[in-house]
Amino acid sequence: MFARFVEKSPLSVRVRGTLERVLGAEQLDAWFARTAQKQSTRTVLFSTVSDVLSQVVFRIKPSVRAAYRDQEDKVGASLISLYNKRNGVETHTSAELVRYSAAELAPWIEQLDGARAPWLPGYRVKIIDGNCLAASERRLQALREVQAGPLPGKSLVVSAPTQGLVRDVFLCEDGHARERSLCGEVLHTVHAGDLWIADRNCCTREFLCSIDTRGACFIMRQHEGLPCEIVSGLRSVGRIETGHVAEQRVQVWDAQGGTHLFRRLRVKLDQATRAGDRGLYILTNLPLRQASAKRVARVDRKRWTLETAFQHLAASCHSEINTLGYPKAALCGFCLALVAYNMVAVVMAALRSVHGAETIDQDLSLYDVANDIAQTYHGMMIAIPEDEWRVFSRMRPAAMVATLRALAQQVRLKASRKSSRGPKKPRPKRAGTTKASHVSTAKILRNRQVNAATP
Repeated sequence: MFARFVEKSPLSVRVRGTLERVLGAEQLDAWFARTAQKQSTRTVLFSTVSDVLSQVVFRIKPSVRAAYRDQEDKVGASLISLYNKRNGVETHTSAELVRYSAAELAPWIEQLDGARAPWLPGYRVKIIDGNCLAASERRLQALREVQAGPLPGKSLVVSAPTQGLVRDVFLCEDGHARERSLCGEVLHTVHAGDLWIADRNCCTREFLCSIDTRGACFIMRQHEGLPCEIVSGLRSVGRIETGHVAEQRVQVWDAQGGTHLFRRLRVKLDQATRAGDRGLYILTNLPLRQASAKRVARVDRKRWTLETAFQHLAASCHSEINTLGYPKAALCGFCLALVAYNMVAVVMAALRSVHGAETIDQDLSLYDVANDIAQTYHGMMIAIPEDEWRVFSRMRPAAMVATLRALAQQVRLKASRKSSRGPKKPRPKRAGTTKASHVSTAKILRNRQVNAATP
């Protein structure tokens, strides 16, 4: 039976094996006992909450209630007890789970030799971007008379693009909080040799100067409110794929009055951005001898691959479960989606090591990969009992890496290849009407057929 699933859906076997190796019930409960600050496990184990929510995150079950009913005997507690445990998971614990998964999985990616080429040799590139959870349903009594959409939380996500992992996350239960309010927490993780890449929402005087003081570097879009003094005029340095690049020097003062000299790039775009900008300003403290202005502009352009990661989360995982109104529960579900994304990152690393990085990154559809896992997972767990999967938790690291490579060789890439499409056509102008608020599609299609048949 196991061999049949290896043959037909090796991706599902690899994800389940990785899940058992890193986040098995025993390992997860032991980790929770070391990490949690207030919550206890007297009624419901944390591994049970994680397992039930993961069923929804992986789109195996449509809701938490449906996942509970499927595993009611295994949970061993009432649905209300499960809800109470879920609603009280500390944001500290949820964030630590993401860090724990990244720390456990990063060595595997290195052993698989599945990391991508470094963006800038000599630096640990870390991309930081904000994410506001989508508005939840108004299931809580306090929300039923609220007209506006209730936001259950906000986060700053830190990813390592060479490994494809989400390394860190900073959570806030206030959905209206600004992203820059979380930057102070990020500073505790800044070390010499880091290269932080972010958008203008993180461009504050304190954040930039603190990174510079710690011996790290940054590439950041300039916020119009940043106070700075221009030291030199713009000097043209040539073109990149999207426009013309010029460079100058600016000076920024920190809170203690110290001065910091940064490079400021202006990119005049050939085509306007979605926001209508024709010019972008980028700040960096990278030495010129290590990164030219054009290289800095190209690295900043690569940052948008993180948005692709969020799009993959939305397409392949139920990362924002809109039925979770309590902020702690919603943020816990989001962090479990990030953990699932890290699991898939190991799968992708194994595929890159076997089939080549260019083939996997350009041709493989993550949506199809996630769809294959979601369709197969439930039936696979019925056919193969949980006890049979414990073989993965007892594997030595070298044996686990060899198993992942062997399973990667079984994957049929043609079944999960991206569908190519041509350039998008401009949206046609729609005919407006003030007489009616609805139209009949059948009438429109019938009239079009009559007009086409008329000579």
